[in-house]
Amino acid sequence: MNLYPKLILDALQNVRYPGTGKNMVEMGMIEDDMRIERNKVSFSVVFEKPNDPFIKSVVKAAETAILTYVSPDIEIKGNITAKAKQAPRPEPEKLLPQVKNIIAIASGKGGVGKSTVSANLAVALAQLGYKVGLLDADIYGPSMPKMFGEEEAHPQMEAVNGRELIVPVEKYGVKLLSIGFFVNKEDALVWRGTMAGNALKQLIADAHWGELDYFLLDLPPGTSDIHLTLVQTLAVTGVIVVTTPQEVALADARKGINMFTGEKVNVPVLGLVENMAWFTPAELPENKYYLFGKDGGKKLAEELKVPLLGEIPIVQSICEGGDAGKPVALNESNASGLAFQQLARKVVAQVDYRNKNREASRRVVVK
Repeated sequence: MNLYPKLILDALQNVRYPGTGKNMVEMGMIEDDMRIERNKVSFSVVFEKPNDPFIKSVVKAAETAILTYVSPDIEIKGNITAKAKQAPRPEPEKLLPQVKNIIAIASGKGGVGKSTVSANLAVALAQLGYKVGLLDADIYGPSMPKMFGEEEAHPQMEAVNGRELIVPVEKYGVKLLSIGFFVNKEDALVWRGTMAGNALKQLIADAHWGELDYFLLDLPPGTSDIHLTLVQTLAVTGVIVVTTPQEVALADARKGINMFTGEKVNVPVLGLVENMAWFTPAELPENKYYLFGKDGGKKLAEELKVPLLGEIPIVQSICEGGDAGKPVALNESNASGLAFQQLARKVVAQVDYRNKNREASRRVVVK
Protein backbone atom coordinates (compact mmCIF):
# COMPACT_ATOMS: atom_id res chain seq x y z
CA MET A 1 0.00 0.00 0.00
CA ASN A 2 1.29 3.43 -0.94
CA LEU A 3 1.08 5.78 2.02
CA TYR A 4 0.99 9.56 1.73
CA PRO A 5 0.08 12.37 4.20
CA LYS A 6 -3.46 12.97 2.92
CA LEU A 7 -4.49 9.41 3.79
CA ILE A 8 -3.30 9.94 7.36
CA LEU A 9 -4.96 13.37 7.65
CA ASP A 10 -8.23 12.01 6.31
CA ALA A 11 -8.18 9.34 9.02
CA LEU A 12 -7.42 11.89 11.72
CA GLN A 13 -10.50 13.89 10.77
CA ASN A 14 -12.42 11.16 12.59
CA VAL A 15 -10.77 12.09 15.91
CA ARG A 16 -12.52 14.88 17.76
CA TYR A 17 -10.99 16.82 20.60
CA PRO A 18 -13.20 16.48 23.75
CA GLY A 19 -15.15 19.62 24.58
CA THR A 20 -14.89 21.40 21.24
CA GLY A 21 -16.63 19.03 18.86
CA LYS A 22 -13.95 19.76 16.23
CA ASN A 23 -11.57 17.22 14.77
CA MET A 24 -7.78 17.30 15.15
CA VAL A 25 -7.11 18.47 11.62
CA GLU A 26 -9.70 21.23 11.78
CA MET A 27 -8.15 22.50 15.03
CA GLY A 28 -4.67 22.59 13.51
CA MET A 29 -3.30 20.11 16.03
CA ILE A 30 -1.21 18.15 13.49
CA GLU A 31 2.24 19.66 13.20
CA ASP A 32 3.90 19.88 9.79
CA ASP A 33 6.56 17.28 10.57
CA MET A 34 4.95 14.07 9.31
CA ARG A 35 7.39 11.38 8.15
CA ILE A 36 6.45 8.26 6.19
CA GLU A 37 9.02 5.50 5.74
CA ARG A 38 7.46 2.45 4.06
CA ASN A 39 4.71 1.46 6.53
CA LYS A 40 6.06 3.50 9.43
CA VAL A 41 4.34 6.86 10.15
CA SER A 42 5.41 9.47 12.71
CA PHE A 43 4.22 13.01 13.45
CA SER A 44 3.53 15.45 16.31
CA VAL A 45 0.25 16.55 17.87
CA VAL A 46 0.19 20.03 19.41
CA PHE A 47 -1.86 20.73 22.54
CA GLU A 48 -2.58 24.10 24.13
CA LYS A 49 -0.95 23.21 27.46
CA PRO A 50 1.70 20.69 28.55
CA ASN A 51 -0.67 19.35 31.22
CA ASP A 52 -3.69 18.92 28.93
CA PRO A 53 -5.82 16.14 30.54
CA PHE A 54 -6.76 14.69 27.13
CA ILE A 55 -3.24 14.11 25.77
CA LYS A 56 -3.18 10.33 26.29
CA SER A 57 -6.75 9.73 25.10
CA VAL A 58 -6.36 11.87 21.97
CA VAL A 59 -3.05 10.22 21.00
CA LYS A 60 -4.61 6.79 21.53
CA ALA A 61 -7.63 7.78 19.42
CA ALA A 62 -5.33 9.02 16.66
CA GLU A 63 -3.47 5.69 16.59
CA THR A 64 -6.75 3.79 16.43
CA ALA A 65 -8.12 5.99 13.63
CA ILE A 66 -5.03 5.43 11.45
CA LEU A 67 -5.09 1.67 12.00
CA THR A 68 -8.85 1.55 11.32
CA TYR A 69 -9.27 3.90 8.36
CA VAL A 70 -5.93 3.46 6.59
CA SER A 71 -4.38 0.05 7.36
CA PRO A 72 -3.92 -2.23 10.38
CA ASP A 73 -0.34 -2.90 9.21
CA ILE A 74 0.90 0.67 9.78
CA GLU A 75 3.58 1.17 12.44
CA ILE A 76 2.09 4.06 14.40
CA LYS A 77 2.01 3.06 18.06
CA GLY A 78 4.59 5.06 19.99
CA ASN A 79 5.34 7.25 16.96
CA ILE A 80 2.99 10.13 17.81
CA THR A 81 4.70 12.87 19.81
CA ALA A 82 2.62 15.16 22.03
CA LYS A 83 3.83 18.77 22.18
CA ALA A 84 2.63 21.85 24.06
CA LYS A 85 1.89 25.02 22.15
CA GLN A 86 4.30 27.83 23.04
CA ALA A 87 3.72 31.52 22.55
CA PRO A 88 5.90 32.74 19.67
CA ARG A 89 9.37 33.88 20.67
CA PRO A 90 9.65 37.68 20.60
CA GLU A 91 11.48 39.41 17.79
CA PRO A 92 15.08 40.38 18.66
CA GLU A 93 14.28 44.06 19.09
CA LYS A 94 11.53 43.16 21.57
CA LEU A 95 13.63 40.82 23.71
CA LEU A 96 14.10 41.66 27.39
CA PRO A 97 11.68 44.62 27.45
CA GLN A 98 12.00 44.82 31.25
CA VAL A 99 15.79 45.22 31.15
CA LYS A 100 17.04 48.82 31.32
CA ASN A 101 20.72 48.38 30.43
CA ILE A 102 22.57 45.55 28.70
CA ILE A 103 26.33 45.57 29.16
CA ALA A 104 28.71 43.20 27.35
CA ILE A 105 32.06 42.43 28.98
CA ALA A 106 34.74 41.38 26.52
CA SER A 107 38.45 40.78 26.18
CA GLY A 108 40.74 40.55 23.18
CA LYS A 109 42.34 37.39 24.51
CA GLY A 110 41.82 34.77 27.19
CA GLY A 111 43.52 34.74 30.56
CA VAL A 112 43.07 38.40 31.45
CA GLY A 113 40.42 37.80 34.12
CA LYS A 114 37.36 38.87 32.15
CA SER A 115 35.04 36.42 33.92
CA THR A 116 36.42 37.41 37.32
CA VAL A 117 35.67 41.05 36.51
CA SER A 118 32.19 40.10 35.23
CA ALA A 119 31.27 38.13 38.35
CA ASN A 120 32.54 40.75 40.78
CA LEU A 121 31.02 43.64 38.84
CA ALA A 122 27.62 41.90 38.92
CA VAL A 123 27.89 41.35 42.67
CA ALA A 124 29.10 44.91 43.26
CA LEU A 125 26.14 46.34 41.31
CA ALA A 126 23.77 44.18 43.34
CA GLN A 127 25.48 45.40 46.54
CA LEU A 128 24.67 48.95 45.41
CA GLY A 129 20.98 48.03 45.30
CA TYR A 130 20.49 47.41 41.58
CA LYS A 131 18.59 44.49 40.05
CA VAL A 132 21.23 42.52 38.18
CA GLY A 133 21.31 39.61 35.75
CA LEU A 134 24.43 37.84 34.47
CA LEU A 135 24.61 35.57 31.42
CA ASP A 136 27.71 33.42 31.10
CA ALA A 137 28.04 33.67 27.32
CA ASP A 138 31.44 31.96 27.29
CA ILE A 139 29.99 28.77 25.79
CA TYR A 140 33.27 26.86 25.52
CA GLY A 141 34.63 27.79 28.94
CA PRO A 142 31.72 28.57 31.30
CA SER A 143 33.12 29.58 34.69
CA MET A 144 30.24 31.36 36.45
CA PRO A 145 28.80 28.23 38.12
CA LYS A 146 32.18 27.79 39.85
CA MET A 147 32.61 31.46 40.70
CA PHE A 148 29.16 31.62 42.31
CA GLY A 149 29.44 28.26 44.05
CA GLU A 150 26.54 26.82 42.05
CA GLU A 151 28.16 24.00 40.09
CA GLU A 152 25.44 21.54 41.05
CA ALA A 153 22.54 23.89 40.25
CA HIS A 154 19.90 22.76 37.75
CA PRO A 155 17.60 25.63 36.68
CA GLN A 156 13.89 24.79 36.62
CA MET A 157 11.15 25.75 34.16
CA GLU A 158 8.03 27.75 34.90
CA ALA A 159 5.02 28.87 32.86
CA VAL A 160 4.97 32.61 32.14
CA ASN A 161 2.25 34.07 29.89
CA GLY A 162 1.77 30.78 28.07
CA ARG A 163 5.48 30.06 27.62
CA GLU A 164 7.73 27.61 29.47
CA LEU A 165 10.74 29.68 30.58
CA ILE A 166 14.00 28.84 32.33
CA VAL A 167 14.27 30.30 35.83
CA PRO A 168 17.76 31.76 36.44
CA VAL A 169 19.70 30.75 39.53
CA GLU A 170 19.80 33.57 42.11
CA LYS A 171 22.90 34.10 44.26
CA TYR A 172 24.25 37.20 46.03
CA GLY A 173 21.42 39.27 44.53
CA VAL A 174 22.37 38.27 40.95
CA LYS A 175 20.18 36.29 38.52
CA LEU A 176 22.53 33.90 36.77
CA LEU A 177 22.42 31.56 33.77
CA SER A 178 25.23 29.60 32.17
CA ILE A 179 25.50 26.76 29.68
CA GLY A 180 27.52 25.15 32.48
CA PHE A 181 24.24 24.44 34.30
CA PHE A 182 23.07 22.19 31.46
CA VAL A 183 26.17 20.13 30.61
CA ASN A 184 28.52 17.84 32.51
CA LYS A 185 31.19 20.07 34.05
CA GLU A 186 33.86 17.51 33.12
CA ASP A 187 32.96 17.47 29.40
CA ALA A 188 34.33 19.74 26.71
CA LEU A 189 31.77 21.35 24.41
CA VAL A 190 32.54 20.68 20.75
CA TRP A 191 29.99 22.88 19.02
CA ARG A 192 30.03 24.80 15.78
CA GLY A 193 29.40 28.53 15.94
CA THR A 194 25.76 28.20 14.88
CA MET A 195 24.98 25.74 17.68
CA ALA A 196 26.68 27.96 20.25
CA GLY A 197 24.82 31.01 19.00
CA ASN A 198 21.47 29.22 19.16
CA ALA A 199 22.17 28.04 22.70
CA LEU A 200 22.86 31.62 23.80
CA LYS A 201 19.72 32.89 22.10
CA GLN A 202 17.71 30.33 24.06
CA LEU A 203 19.30 31.36 27.37
CA ILE A 204 18.30 34.95 26.56
CA ALA A 205 14.89 34.59 24.94
CA ASP A 206 13.59 31.56 26.81
CA ALA A 207 14.54 32.62 30.34
CA HIS A 208 12.48 34.51 32.90
CA TRP A 209 14.87 37.41 33.60
CA GLY A 210 12.13 39.79 34.76
CA GLU A 211 12.91 43.40 35.66
CA LEU A 212 16.62 44.24 35.64
CA ASP A 213 18.58 47.46 35.94
CA TYR A 214 21.70 45.82 34.50
CA PHE A 215 22.05 42.68 32.40
CA LEU A 216 25.71 41.68 32.06
CA LEU A 217 26.98 39.42 29.26
CA ASP A 218 30.27 37.66 29.98
CA LEU A 219 31.43 37.17 26.38
CA PRO A 220 33.94 34.59 25.12
CA PRO A 221 37.49 35.94 24.66
CA GLY A 222 38.53 37.21 21.27
CA THR A 223 36.31 38.25 18.38
CA SER A 224 33.94 35.69 16.90
CA ASP A 225 30.50 35.14 15.39
CA ILE A 226 29.11 34.70 18.93
CA HIS A 227 29.83 38.38 19.53
CA LEU A 228 28.00 39.29 16.33
CA THR A 229 25.06 37.04 17.27
CA LEU A 230 24.62 38.74 20.64
CA VAL A 231 24.84 42.32 19.40
CA GLN A 232 22.38 41.47 16.61
CA THR A 233 20.02 39.77 19.07
CA LEU A 234 20.07 42.39 21.82
CA ALA A 235 20.11 46.17 22.00
CA VAL A 236 23.44 46.36 23.86
CA THR A 237 23.89 49.59 25.84
CA GLY A 238 27.66 49.35 25.73
CA VAL A 239 30.69 47.13 26.12
CA ILE A 240 33.45 47.00 28.75
CA VAL A 241 36.81 45.67 27.54
CA VAL A 242 39.09 43.93 30.06
CA THR A 243 42.88 43.80 29.58
CA THR A 244 46.12 43.43 31.52
CA PRO A 245 49.07 45.86 31.29
CA GLN A 246 51.02 43.47 29.03
CA GLU A 247 51.70 44.66 25.49
CA VAL A 248 50.33 41.43 23.97
CA ALA A 249 47.07 41.83 25.90
CA LEU A 250 46.83 45.51 25.03
CA ALA A 251 47.26 44.73 21.32
CA ASP A 252 44.34 42.29 21.45
CA ALA A 253 42.25 44.71 23.52
CA ARG A 254 42.80 47.33 20.85
CA LYS A 255 41.47 44.91 18.21
CA GLY A 256 38.44 44.16 20.37
CA ILE A 257 37.63 47.84 20.81
CA ASN A 258 38.02 48.43 17.07
CA MET A 259 35.61 45.55 16.38
CA PHE A 260 32.89 46.96 18.63
CA THR A 261 33.25 50.50 17.30
CA GLY A 262 33.35 49.36 13.65
CA GLU A 263 30.43 49.82 11.26
CA LYS A 264 29.34 46.15 11.34
CA VAL A 265 28.93 46.04 15.13
CA ASN A 266 28.68 49.69 16.20
CA VAL A 267 28.34 49.21 19.97
CA PRO A 268 29.52 52.04 22.27
CA VAL A 269 32.58 51.24 24.40
CA LEU A 270 31.79 52.25 27.97
CA GLY A 271 35.43 51.95 28.96
CA LEU A 272 38.45 49.82 29.71
CA VAL A 273 39.28 47.81 32.84
CA GLU A 274 42.92 47.05 33.56
CA ASN A 275 43.06 43.80 35.50
CA MET A 276 46.20 42.54 37.26
CA ALA A 277 47.37 46.15 37.32
CA TRP A 278 49.84 45.46 40.14
CA PHE A 279 50.62 42.92 42.82
CA THR A 280 50.08 43.75 46.48
CA PRO A 281 51.15 41.20 49.10
CA ALA A 282 48.73 40.70 51.98
CA GLU A 283 51.46 41.44 54.51
CA LEU A 284 52.47 44.67 52.68
CA PRO A 285 49.14 46.25 51.66
CA GLU A 286 50.72 49.59 50.77
CA ASN A 287 53.23 48.13 48.32
CA LYS A 288 52.65 47.83 44.58
CA TYR A 289 54.70 45.59 42.29
CA TYR A 290 54.02 46.04 38.57
CA LEU A 291 54.57 42.47 37.36
CA PHE A 292 53.12 42.94 33.86
CA GLY A 293 54.09 46.56 33.20
CA LYS A 294 52.78 49.87 34.42
CA ASP A 295 49.94 52.06 33.13
CA GLY A 296 49.40 50.01 29.97
CA GLY A 297 45.62 50.21 30.29
CA LYS A 298 45.73 53.90 31.09
CA LYS A 299 47.82 54.65 28.00
CA LEU A 300 45.55 52.56 25.74
CA ALA A 301 42.46 54.31 27.12
CA GLU A 302 44.02 57.67 26.38
CA GLU A 303 45.09 56.56 22.91
CA LEU A 304 41.62 55.31 21.96
CA LYS A 305 39.82 58.08 23.85
CA VAL A 306 37.77 55.74 26.06
CA PRO A 307 37.40 55.98 29.86
CA LEU A 308 39.59 53.89 32.15
CA LEU A 309 36.90 52.52 34.44
CA GLY A 310 39.07 50.67 36.90
CA GLU A 311 42.44 49.20 37.83
CA ILE A 312 42.14 45.87 39.62
CA PRO A 313 45.22 44.58 41.52
CA ILE A 314 46.47 41.00 41.75
CA VAL A 315 45.46 39.95 45.23
CA GLN A 316 45.26 36.42 46.55
CA SER A 317 41.76 36.99 47.93
CA ILE A 318 40.36 37.58 44.42
CA CYS A 319 41.54 34.16 43.25
CA GLU A 320 40.43 32.47 46.47
CA GLY A 321 37.01 34.08 46.28
CA GLY A 322 36.49 32.85 42.70
CA ASP A 323 37.56 29.31 43.58
CA ALA A 324 35.36 29.24 46.69
CA GLY A 325 32.28 30.61 44.95
CA LYS A 326 32.35 33.82 47.02
CA PRO A 327 33.28 36.81 44.84
CA VAL A 328 35.56 39.24 46.67
CA ALA A 329 33.17 42.11 45.84
CA LEU A 330 30.98 40.81 48.67
CA ASN A 331 33.51 42.28 51.12
CA GLU A 332 33.90 46.05 50.86
CA SER A 333 36.28 46.15 53.81
CA ASN A 334 39.31 44.93 51.83
CA ALA A 335 41.13 46.65 48.98
CA SER A 336 39.94 44.16 46.34
CA GLY A 337 36.27 44.47 47.27
CA LEU A 338 36.62 48.25 47.33
CA ALA A 339 38.19 48.22 43.84
CA PHE A 340 35.16 46.45 42.41
CA GLN A 341 32.74 48.74 44.25
CA GLN A 342 34.52 51.72 42.69
CA LEU A 343 34.35 50.02 39.29
CA ALA A 344 30.60 49.48 39.69
CA ARG A 345 30.02 53.14 40.55
CA LYS A 346 32.03 54.28 37.52
CA VAL A 347 30.08 51.90 35.26
CA VAL A 348 26.78 53.28 36.57
CA ALA A 349 27.99 56.84 36.03
CA GLN A 350 29.16 56.07 32.49
CA VAL A 351 25.89 54.36 31.57
CA ASP A 352 23.85 57.26 32.98
CA TYR A 353 25.99 59.73 31.06
CA ARG A 354 25.51 57.90 27.76
CA ASN A 355 21.78 57.42 28.34
CA LYS A 356 21.31 61.13 29.02
CA ASN A 357 23.25 62.06 25.89
CA ARG A 358 21.21 59.61 23.82
CA GLU A 359 17.96 61.02 25.18
CA ALA A 360 19.13 64.55 24.48
CA SER A 361 19.98 63.58 20.91
CA ARG A 362 16.52 62.13 20.44
CA ARG A 363 14.89 65.35 21.63
CA VAL A 364 16.98 67.34 19.17
CA VAL A 365 15.89 65.06 16.33
CA VAL A 366 12.22 65.34 17.33
CA LYS A 367 12.41 69.13 17.38
